Amino acid sequence: MPHSNTVHESLTAVFQVRHFPDTTARRKRPELAVLLWERALDPQLGTWSLPGGRLRDDEDLDTSARRQLAEKVDVRELAHLEQLSVFSDPDRVPPPRRIASAYLGLVPLTTEPELPADTRWHPVSALPNMSFDHGVVVDHARARLAAKLSYTNIAYGLAPDTFTLSTLREIYCAALDYEVDTTNLQRVLTRRKVITPTGETAAPGRAGGRPAALYRFTDSELRVTDEFAALRPRTT
Repeated sequence: MPHSNTVHESLTAVFQVRHFPDTTARRKRPELAVLLWERALDPQLGTWSLPGGRLRDDEDLDTSARRQLAEKVDVRELAHLEQLSVFSDPDRVPPPRRIASAYLGLVPLTTEPELPADTRWHPVSALPNMSFDHGVVVDHARARLAAKLSYTNIAYGLAPDTFTLSTLREIYCAALDYEVDTTNLQRVLTRRKVITPTGETAAPGRAGGRPAALYRFTDSELRVTDEFAALRPRTT
């Protein structure tokens, strides 16, 4: 059917590596999580949506994405934000027609935004009942992030200001959804000048032992480090 009024909206898949309970191991394990809010009205009451909304006449898409995050889920600080794709299927939502410009946003591991009551972090591996095509948007954003982890320094958006190699490995494993070797990760990222030692060490853990060296990302803006690279899963 023809559409007399087409609405343009922004949607943002905001990712963070978080620790969720692991009932089998009786401990918390790091997983890539996405920020969702629960719909309180029809259509699709009770499903979970990505933060977003209608593009205003006086704003560009980047401004709209940041405004929607602040207004809908009270997230005002992102370490990284980039446009992902455009979703324009005529039947993706009930009329009037909506074209969505989707974004990928990253929040560092140690950041804890104060969320509204209807908003929650969900493991990407176990998404709830999603609204409209928002699950497809999450899949696209996860694939984009995983690809860029191999050939860019995009992990700066998920990492705290300083970190140990074991923490960095957790971040990469959670975002890639497979195990990577710590020694190989250090070698690759050091060779590409992605990470830099701070010269400091972390506080000793409960078990004692030698304090772990602290690192930081060399840059806090996206750059390509090796356009043909791929981080391989760890082999046993």
